[in-house]
Amino acid sequence: MVKKMDLRVLRTKKMIFQAFIKLMAEKDYDSITIQDIADEAMINRATFYAHFKDKPNLYEQVFDYAVESFTSILDAYSLLNGERVQVKKIEFLLTQIFARIKENRAVFITLTEGRSIEYLKNKLSELLELKYKSIFLKVRITENDIDVPIDFIIEYMTSIFIGTVHWWVKSDSDFPPEHMARLVIKLIGNGHLTVLGIEVDK
Repeated sequence: MVKKMDLRVLRTKKMIFQAFIKLMAEKDYDSITIQDIADEAMINRATFYAHFKDKPNLYEQVFDYAVESFTSILDAYSLLNGERVQVKKIEFLLTQIFARIKENRAVFITLTEGRSIEYLKNKLSELLELKYKSIFLKVRITENDIDVPIDFIIEYMTSIFIGTVHWWVKSDSDFPPEHMARLVIKLIGNGHLTVLGIEVDK
């Protein structure tokens, strides 16, 4: 009985997510009402409030859902060989991430446009700092003997990644996930990390 109830809850939340994402693709966030979401999801307002506190709470949970799909894949301790970044392992992880993005294309179209971009960037920056700060500290990136701020590196990498994702999902490119992973490696890994002083194992 509990499992059936859990499945109903998950199904309802998914319907609300999908309704909200569809509406965000059609109109401005501020003009979307709870009633709009309920109508699109074919539920009543009481059901909405049984799952979400309000519209901002739903908005945040959509982002958390997207970022969680990355969190479950990333592993901060598998990317270094001594103090060298292992590009092949990064490529493997990115391929899995792009595969997950492809499965949720409609979500990421919405999250990489308009007001959502900055919010997603902040979420990803927090995740990268949480997962990989130890790596950045270990490799100690410097320029003219001055340490490059970690938050600058994370901001730089996040911006490139989000821009790439937006192009991929918006253009409905036929590039497969593994191709996109290699593209990001070329944009960030082989060139920019080496310029910053990070040694890489190709």
